[in-house]
Amino acid sequence: MHYFHRQVQLWGEETQALLQSKRIAVIGSGGLGSSLAFALGASGIGEIHMIDFDEVSLHNIHRQIAFKSGDEGKNKAVINASIIEQRCPFVKATAHECNFEEWCKKGIEVDLILDATDNLPTRAEINSYAKSKNLPWIYGSVEAFHGQVAFIEESSFSDAFKILQIKPAGIAAPIVMHIASLQANLALRYLAGLSVKKDLLYYLFFSNDGELITQKFSLPKA
Repeated sequence: MHYFHRQVQLWGEETQALLQSKRIAVIGSGGLGSSLAFALGASGIGEIHMIDFDEVSLHNIHRQIAFKSGDEGKNKAVINASIIEQRCPFVKATAHECNFEEWCKKGIEVDLILDATDNLPTRAEINSYAKSKNLPWIYGSVEAFHGQVAFIEESSFSDAFKILQIKPAGIAAPIVMHIASLQANLALRYLAGLSVKKDLLYYLFFSNDGELITQKFSLPKA
């Protein structure tokens, strides 16, 4: 408990011990995924599964905080899982060098799925899988200076969004970390048994004047 001293001050030893029994899957180990690995990897969650078939490219490094120069060509999930276990010996981190569909076939049971992907079709697959397993999941997306976050339980992502394959715009590194931190806070609150507002989409963006604006929208139930 000394390792988690400040968290124990927040919610007590019983809740911290509860986290040790929890298992999560992070789908994608790039921008959002590597920020989630840092935010949640040292929190004391018992098992973290990092899923990604992709390898590090030079243009990833500026916004994907797990990677450094020289990591090019290495699998992203493998690097993130290694960093998690190096930072926290109380967490078991497993890397899956595959896509989401292949991971689903492994039949691994988790308590929560976190979306760290970069395309709508894969998020639709996550939604379908989560519904089939009666699992909640946390959606997150970033582009340019804006992002979206939602804890999805009764709503359906596929009903709320038009599923298209679109080319992403440019992106700044800080917004990636900001959205991932919001996802991580929702995840920790849920896993720790604290109140979480579900099926509500948070849309955050910077206006042309540089003001941070947050809007909320109710998602339609499935």
